[in-house]
Amino acid sequence: MTETLYPFLREGETDTESLIEQVRRSTAAKAMEVVELRARVVAAEEERLRACAAAMADRFARGGRLLAFGNGGSATDAQAVAGAFCAPAGGARPLPALSLTGDIAVITALSNDVGPDVVFSRQVAAFGRPCDIAVGLSTSGNSANLLRAFDTAAARGLLTVGLAGYDGGRMAELDSIEHLFVVPSPSVHRVQEVQTTLCHLLWELTVETLGRDMREESD
Repeated sequence: MTETLYPFLREGETDTESLIEQVRRSTAAKAMEVVELRARVVAAEEERLRACAAAMADRFARGGRLLAFGNGGSATDAQAVAGAFCAPAGGARPLPALSLTGDIAVITALSNDVGPDVVFSRQVAAFGRPCDIAVGLSTSGNSANLLRAFDTAAARGLLTVGLAGYDGGRMAELDSIEHLFVVPSPSVHRVQEVQTTLCHLLWELTVETLGRDMREESD
């Protein structure tokens, strides 16, 4: 993995200054890569992001909650999404959200007693209501437990939002995902970095839409 990410870290490298310069260039190149990818994805998806946020704002206005889920690094990202909505920084309006990756007792019980493919779908079935929002994150778009969770969420009337990488994988083939945002990159790191940006934008736009709707109702 180290050789793939940093091919200049060769065994026996003795020129410290040269090595530091190569590390600097590599870091700068990766930073520029993600900045350009973010800009490209956001520009291409702007209208769809606004439409998704409007749909999310409508669910929250009807008393809905956000249910977030993902595997591995995406599990951490799902927790971050729930935190952004439920405990936002800067005094913004908190919105009800929870991560389905956080209860280790539930996760391990379902994995052991039934199978890992149901760890999210069973929770969606238990907690999900027609006014709720299901947000699933995956880098590959192929996670079987996400696919099942989206199918369960759609069947129960939840608004479904998916974030994937590469070409969208099997998530791109699902009819049960209403709003799918694909980060077209073969790098897991770039995919997750841009997905973080997309989630933050969805939060910002959702809060903005809710605030605007409340002002219009009070006029």
